[in-house]
Amino acid sequence: MSCSSVEDIPEQCKDLFTQDGVLLKASIGRSISDLNSIGMLCIVQNSDGTKCIEWRPNDLITIDSDTQDQEWAVVNTIGRRQRTLSGNMTSDYAAARARIIRIPLDELKTFKCSRNNQQMQFSTKQGVWQNTFYFQHGNAEIFVAYLKNHVKTAKTRHDRNTYVVVEPNIESQVLNRSFAELDIFTENTTDVVWNLVSNFKQRPYETTLEAFSKLTDIVYYGNEGMNGKRDVSEEVAELLTKSMSALEDTTTVTRTDEYEVINVKPTLPPRPCIPRGTPLSTEKWEGLQDPEGRVTEIDGVRQLIFRGGVAHSIRNSVWKYLLDYHPWRMTDAEIKILQKRKTEEYFSMKLQWRSMTDGQESRFSEYRDRKSLVEKDVNRTDRTHPFFAGDNNPNLMVLQDILMTYVMYNFDLGYVQGMSDILAPLLLLLGNEVDTFWCFVGFMEKIASNFDMDQAGMKQQLVNLQQLLTFASPELAKHLASKDSGNMYFCFRWLLVWFKREFSHRDIMRLWEVLWTGLPCANFHLFICVAILDSEKDVLISKDYGFTEILKHVNDLSMCLDVDRILSTAEGIYHQIISAPHLSDQIRIILGIPTVGSRPEPEPEPEPQTSQTNGNVETDPGQTDMEEVMYQIGLDMNF
Repeated sequence: MSCSSVEDIPEQCKDLFTQDGVLLKASIGRSISDLNSIGMLCIVQNSDGTKCIEWRPNDLITIDSDTQDQEWAVVNTIGRRQRTLSGNMTSDYAAARARIIRIPLDELKTFKCSRNNQQMQFSTKQGVWQNTFYFQHGNAEIFVAYLKNHVKTAKTRHDRNTYVVVEPNIESQVLNRSFAELDIFTENTTDVVWNLVSNFKQRPYETTLEAFSKLTDIVYYGNEGMNGKRDVSEEVAELLTKSMSALEDTTTVTRTDEYEVINVKPTLPPRPCIPRGTPLSTEKWEGLQDPEGRVTEIDGVRQLIFRGGVAHSIRNSVWKYLLDYHPWRMTDAEIKILQKRKTEEYFSMKLQWRSMTDGQESRFSEYRDRKSLVEKDVNRTDRTHPFFAGDNNPNLMVLQDILMTYVMYNFDLGYVQGMSDILAPLLLLLGNEVDTFWCFVGFMEKIASNFDMDQAGMKQQLVNLQQLLTFASPELAKHLASKDSGNMYFCFRWLLVWFKREFSHRDIMRLWEVLWTGLPCANFHLFICVAILDSEKDVLISKDYGFTEILKHVNDLSMCLDVDRILSTAEGIYHQIISAPHLSDQIRIILGIPTVGSRPEPEPEPEPQTSQTNGNVETDPGQTDMEEVMYQIGLDMNF
């Protein structure tokens, strides 16, 4: 059922979808020591074609990643995660494998997504939730969207958060039958049959409709009035079946008890050409503030910045608002008080590491390692730019001081390779050490998931990018997949440092300030990726580039991209996609719009019987009685 031994787990399987940061809350038959373990929840296809849901503990993932998944060594975070492995690899691996939980999809009866998209429960037996998982990133709806691609579901009437798995209709596989088995032709229709076969090459769509119209006649009117029957030869049936395969890319077939309908797959609407606007000027900026300095039209400012960016002369002021250093509603007097407090806070944190003795540092390995990494990265950050060029450059010392102070500000994250790339343009523009630090803090808040210890944020973005590209440019996505590039790893650098190494300092400032607006959706940076790939589509396909050539070509695009053209194309792709009538739930989630049929509803009744392990009834971590009441009336506690 829900748990399998190591011997039962197929050695050869394919991950169809994976989601990191999933905590095991409850599982029938499991030791209490296994609960509250973090792992990965996957949808897996076995070697025999069957599918299952699989939860793997992180210690198994760590062993696998150290031996098989070297691509993810790109992000070398120095933190609390231990990368050393036991010398007894075989026994450790076997012990971790024994903790895997597997739920065959053909046994799955119901599942539930609740608690503000943070919890999922699965059942293969009526009335009991055998397995309960908690999604740390609050994104269980993404897993639900992918799971619904592999099982047919229906929501229960009494609880819209609970899904019942519907048994597949055997008759839906009617296209696998030959036309001979359908017996839809009469004795005197031999010529019609051969005409249909030959016409498939010239008019496949119309000819298919003709063939199925005959099937409709049989369904509605039976065989009455027909002079007799004649079995169509297997050869003719095979020809018809092969001819129909030409339509697979554009049609799908749905069968009911009374008729069959061929549906043409919808295509995207035309892509609009949206020109860029002019930058937010000094006059407009000052006109959007009241006499005391408050910004009065926040949404209007964001729209202007998204359309054209910010004039360089006022970037020093506007960026502090975009990066949440200066609140939009504060007066000039209040901002002065804020800056004084933030200056004192910054130098207090800076003093903490500057006053550390050599003896303290020698006994503080994590701090020592982070300091060493910061020093190495600073010495190779933008050294060709005049602002950072030359030996003993004081700007490099400021860059290092800000990064070391950030280590004290956020010691859980510390320093990760790539942060110096993010910081350099901020210091170049702002100049002031304190202002640059707090703007850097705001920027890091926006892209914090890029530097997750388990890289879950980066992996999810690559999955979202692949889904977006498949929807917007299926031909290119198919080509990349055929060249072992469907995982989009070649876009890793783009996403990690938000295209910093792809554009000049002037252009990256324009791109970043547009992205900081959060318009038209939070994932607009993924549309930038799609726009860049779309501009290179013809080259990648016509030259039949393989994995190595694709990676090299993408890297060679650095400093060769037109930021305004890319922004215009990305916005056009966004409007093209959001106007499409056939958006999948995955695309809707990426766009930040509600999924089909989703709407917040309070749960109408208490939880069904919940699994107990060793006498402990499962509860949500950190959820009090008051929080439960608030949740029941539809308020988001964000716990």
